[in-house]
Amino acid sequence: MLEIVEKTLLTGIGAMALTQKKGEELIEDLKKRMNLTEDEGKNLLEKLREAAKENQKKLETMAHDEVVKACERIGVVTAEEFKKLQHKVERLEKQLKTAEK
Repeated sequence: MLEIVEKTLLTGIGAMALTQKKGEELIEDLKKRMNLTEDEGKNLLEKLREAAKENQKKLETMAHDEVVKACERIGVVTAEEFKKLQHKVERLEKQLKTAEK
């Protein structure tokens, strides 16, 4: 299941990278059509890049939250919960050995 989620995330990130490339092409086209200066084109491209980075962070956060929710729904324990259970089992095993003597 986690592999599917990971592949989905990577696909989303890849799509965003592709979108950035298309954004650069759009900027070049706008520069030609609207007679933008090099600096104006660079500023516009930088704004688009920042927006893309922000959206990517939001997407990653949303995906992480959804994975956590999905794991909770199907009963997958966290690493922390697993360690607690492991320590509890070790303690109980020690108590059991002590009681058997």
